[in-house]
Amino acid sequence: MKITVFVNDSRFEHDVEPRLLLVHYLRDYLGLRSVRIGCDTSNCGACTVLLDGKPVKSCTVFAFMANNRHVTTLEGLHDDYAKAVKRAFLESHALQCGYCTSGFLITIYSLIKNRTRLDHDSVRSAIVGNLCRCTGYRRIVEAALKAGQYVPT
Repeated sequence: MKITVFVNDSRFEHDVEPRLLLVHYLRDYLGLRSVRIGCDTSNCGACTVLLDGKPVKSCTVFAFMANNRHVTTLEGLHDDYAKAVKRAFLESHALQCGYCTSGFLITIYSLIKNRTRLDHDSVRSAIVGNLCRCTGYRRIVEAALKAGQYVPT
């Protein structure tokens, strides 16, 4: 089936199999390697992207479901919110091996951009679908709280 997808503000058209998952479309057709394949069961969050501005696990979405929609990956985040999140992650040492990082960055970016109230509970609730096997989450939560302070009001 033919689909048109707007990824990181660029338009793409491809013929795809109906069963192709969005995670594989983004990686295999478009070469976007920040979208990780961690579990293929929607448990880890490493494949998180924004679909029309909302975080989704791209291993749970068929590529055809993104037809005529907007997808944003880590490669497409360049605004002040993204800069704040990336800066806070670096300063807080909130990453270790880096495999899960893009999913966390996308999730926290969405949290901050939507101006959700930021406290330990709201951050923990937002990242409940993202797994990290290295950090223990404390520094990730700290980074999210710090990023909220960096965003211009």
